[in-house]
Amino acid sequence: MIQLILGLGNPGEQYARTRHNAGAWLVEELARSLSVSLNFETKFHGFYGKFQTAHGYCHLLIPTTYMNKSGIAVKALAQFYKIPHQAILVAHDELDLPVGDVKLKFAGGHGGHNGLRDIIAHLNTADFYRLRFGIGHPGNKNMVVDYVLHQPAQNERIAIDQAVDHSLKVLPKILAGEFAEAMKQLHTKE
Repeated sequence: MIQLILGLGNPGEQYARTRHNAGAWLVEELARSLSVSLNFETKFHGFYGKFQTAHGYCHLLIPTTYMNKSGIAVKALAQFYKIPHQAILVAHDELDLPVGDVKLKFAGGHGGHNGLRDIIAHLNTADFYRLRFGIGHPGNKNMVVDYVLHQPAQNERIAIDQAVDHSLKVLPKILAGEFAEAMKQLHTKE
């Protein structure tokens, strides 16, 4: 069962609405829907909250480190609460998925994503769950940095927000460890 949901993004108002913050949007929306306050917690290097599930507490974290230092926050929280890496769900933007698609997977590489790269390095494993929000690809690898650090077009933001909403409907299955059923529901378009 999932005990930590981490939403990746970059800190600061200038990045809040950029594509790279799609993972943070999930955690923000989840916290809002559950009336959970996300408060800055120095020891976890981010905005932290928690809520009760049928299986215990689930911790929420949006790191305030930059994307390429996300592992510092994950490791600090996971060590403090003794959360095994298999009980971590990292929500993040995904260049290799079309805008608005969302996929759940376990383990794998970082695919060039600097947040995942740093988390893998700090946890010393890639064996954790990922909730991947499609943001599309600019079509040229030299344009990727600029692309992820800019706001999506309005129709793209709507599609990503719909993917976040769809994920929230499936989240109870994910939290309960019913991953096969969660994937089936998540990967099926409504």
